[in-house]
This record gives sequence, structure tokens and C-alpha cells, in this order.
Amino acid sequence: MSSLKTPLSYLKQLKLKLAFEGILIGLISGLVVVFYRLILQYAEQLRQWVTNQPTPFAFFGWFIILILAALFVGRLMVKEPMICGSGIPQVEGALANKIKMNPLSVLMNKFIGGTICIGAGLSVGREGPSIQLGAVAAQWVSRLTKRTKLEEKYLFSSGASAGLAAAFNAPLAGVMFALEEVHKHFSPLVLVGAMSAALTADFVSKNFFGLKPVFRFDLIHNLPLHHYGWIVALGLLTGILGVLYNKTLASTLNGYDKLTFLKKQYHPLIPFLLAGILLWILPDVLGGGHGLIEKLTADLFSMKTLLLLLTVKFAFSMVSFASGVPGGIFFPLLVLGALTGSIFGHLLASLHLVDEIFIQNFIILAMAGYFSAIVRAPITGSILIAEMTGSLTNLLPLSLTCLIAYTVAEGLRNEPVYDFLLHRLLRGNGSLTVGQKNILVEIPVFADSSLDGCLVRSLDLPTDCLLIAIKRGNDELIPRGNTQLMAGDDLIILMKENLAATLQEHLKSNSQKVPMY
Repeated sequence: MSSLKTPLSYLKQLKLKLAFEGILIGLISGLVVVFYRLILQYAEQLRQWVTNQPTPFAFFGWFIILILAALFVGRLMVKEPMICGSGIPQVEGALANKIKMNPLSVLMNKFIGGTICIGAGLSVGREGPSIQLGAVAAQWVSRLTKRTKLEEKYLFSSGASAGLAAAFNAPLAGVMFALEEVHKHFSPLVLVGAMSAALTADFVSKNFFGLKPVFRFDLIHNLPLHHYGWIVALGLLTGILGVLYNKTLASTLNGYDKLTFLKKQYHPLIPFLLAGILLWILPDVLGGGHGLIEKLTADLFSMKTLLLLLTVKFAFSMVSFASGVPGGIFFPLLVLGALTGSIFGHLLASLHLVDEIFIQNFIILAMAGYFSAIVRAPITGSILIAEMTGSLTNLLPLSLTCLIAYTVAEGLRNEPVYDFLLHRLLRGNGSLTVGQKNILVEIPVFADSSLDGCLVRSLDLPTDCLLIAIKRGNDELIPRGNTQLMAGDDLIILMKENLAATLQEHLKSNSQKVPMY
């Protein structure tokens, strides 16, 4: 097979193919996610219409609908377990060859389940499902066109990037998410495919939703340099609160596990019924929270109301997501960050430490900091919020807030949320396996890692794994026992598919360095 004889030339050809195939993936995944967003808008309009019908018939009728919807979603979760939760851990697990997904089944059931949950008002977001929908749509196209396993892997991650780009009109964040969170290393192959797919998906999305950013922040002022001390304080605060979020989520998930009297398929009844109650007493906490953030920018709430909203939104988000329903945590955690920033800004303004015009700045900064502490992806957080707000004014303070929040969370040794959720998924599905086909895997060598400087003969590779080439810049080295590995090298390894997850984890753990940010 020529691709095995010259793996570097094969990868160069693949890079060019991915640039063009990414456009197709961006078009298809973008259309899927756009359709998902449109259906969600109609579902949320239906919920708002129910709110405006304060009659006993509407009240009891809505609860009956919620109960039936919860039972239906529970059936979907049993039928297709891969739709549970946000979908991002499933995407990362599939890319790591740890789990398998039936793309068409996941696509249909996730679409339906996510629409019902967000439409009913559960505090879950559209971004996780959008990423999974984009990824499985790409996987489905890849299999229809009979792409190779290696090619399918990159198209899969390109679809995930397209999903995020179409969900938030944030193409650069979609690309960075694939590099920083999904793959956790920089790869030209990932970059080329993800960028072409994300840009195409964003173009598709803008044709339906317009050129305006997701959030409209009017009159954002530059935060003076003498206020940067408050940015440090806010970064510390969001870092601590992000750790609290992850720990509370873990506890809530364990709490659901202890409900032995209630089968997993009936867990959705809890958040669905709670959503019915909140619809009539505090509707602002329902759904992802896009409308709530817009109200925050208009400064419509008192300090007491902000504290109430933060508390209830936090608790409802935990109850909703931990039940396992198809829905993400991106948007709800951004809302929690926005509420935190609003409270922080109002407190400083009430003490005459900052002008009220800077409250919107703190809302934006806290969203990014909260995201970085929970997801542990500060570059993605900075770019995502900048694209969602349509302003680069706060790029420096955004980056500073994200870095501080990330450092605090790392210092407290808290596991990133998607890593934790993936480990939990694998523990609960120990029987999930992958096939026995031969695949090519590209493993990077990082600076200051144990692989940097070691000899090829020192690599502890399993029997069924073969190091066939070392990619060093534009050169292709034939590996020999005395060949010394260097930072920046990419190891091209041929292996059985079922060994990929173990080997990647082993080598990457040995090649870990200070993260690229």
C-alpha cells in the first residue's frame, strides 16, 4: 500500500483533500445545526406562548405535556445511550477510539431529544448537541463516501468544529475548540479540515440568522488600565466558582445514581416537572439563557434578583444536566458567568470603585473566565466570547481573565468537566469496543516531555504497533533504533484500531508538557 510506504506524502495529500472535503462537511453539518437552531426557536416560542396563557387549563395541560415529553426522552435515552448529555464527551471518546457511535441513529435521536428538552425549558444548551450533530453528520457522510479510517477521524473533528461555528456564529472558536479541547494538540491536518468546515458552516448560518453576533452588547467601553486589578480579582473568583461548578456537577450526578428506586429512563421526570413549576414563578431561568443575558445587558434586575437568579439557575442547571437528558452545558455556564459578572460589576459600582458603564465589561469577562475554569480551554474561551459579542475591545482583559481562571482551576487540581464526563461515560459503558482494523495514528512529541530526546528503541510500543515514520517539519525520517526524537516531531504509527486508545493515552501521558497556552 503506497500510503504506508510514504506516510508523509500520504499526509500531504490528505491535507489537501481535507481542505476541500471540509467545505462539504461544513455545508452539511452547518445545515443540520441551522435547522436545529430554527426548530429550537419555534419550540421556545411555544413555551413563551404557554406562559402568556394564565389559565388552569394551560397550567395542567402543560404539565401533562411535560410528563409525556419526559417519558419519551427517557425512552430515547435507553434506545440510544450515546445521545445522553452534551455529546462532547462522546465526540472525544470516538476520536480517541474508545467508543463507537451509530451516526444516523445519534443524529436523529439527538436532534429530537435536544429539541424537546430545550423547548420544555430545561437548563441545557444547544452547543453540545450541535457539536455532536455536526460530528456525526460528518461521520455519516464519510462512511457514505467510503473514506479511510484516518480521513474519517479528521472529518469527524471538522464536523464538530462546524457544529460549534454554526451554533454560535463563531468559526474561529470552532477551530480552536477542535485543537485545544477535542484533540488537545496542534495538528495541521486538524487545522485545515476544521477551518474550512467551520468557515463554511458559519457562512451557512449567517445566511439564515444574519451577520449580527449572538449577543448584542451596546456601547462597550475600554476598561481603563488602572481597573485591571479588578480583572485579576474577577479571574480568581470565576476560577473558584468554576471548580465549585465541576464539583457540584459530580455530586449531582452521583446523587442521581443513588436514586435506585427510579430507573434511569425516568430521571428526566425530575427536571421536566421542575421546569413546569419554574415556568410560572421564575421563567427567566428556563432554557439555555440567551434571553436572560440580553436582559442583563439592559440592566433590568436589582442585586437581590441577580442573586436569586444565580442561585436558582445554578441549581436548575445541575438538576437538568445531571439527569442525562440530551443537552449541553455551554450556554447555561455562560449565563452563570454573566450573572456572576453582573453581580461583581454592580457591587463595585455601588461602592463607587468603578463606573456603571463598565458593568457590561465584567459580564463579558466573567463569561469567559467561568468557561475557562470549567472546560479548561482558555484560548477557546477568549475567542468564543469575542466572536459571540462581536467585539475585540476586550480581547486583552478577556485573555487575562481566562488565564487567571484557568490557573486557579489547575492549581486546585480540579479535573476539566469534559474529561470527567468522558471517564464517567467509559466507566458506565465498559463493554463499548472498537474494531480490529489497521489504522494510522499521528502522535505529537511535545517540548519538555519524556519523549523529547529519547531514542526510538526506548519506546515501549505494544506488539501489534509499528512506528513507520517520523515527521519532522517537511522531512520524513525512517525510524531506527538510535534515532533521537525531538520536540515538534510527529510519530506515524500503524496499529490495530482496538489498541489506538490505549497507545494514544500512554504516549500522550508521557509526552505531556506545559499546555500550549
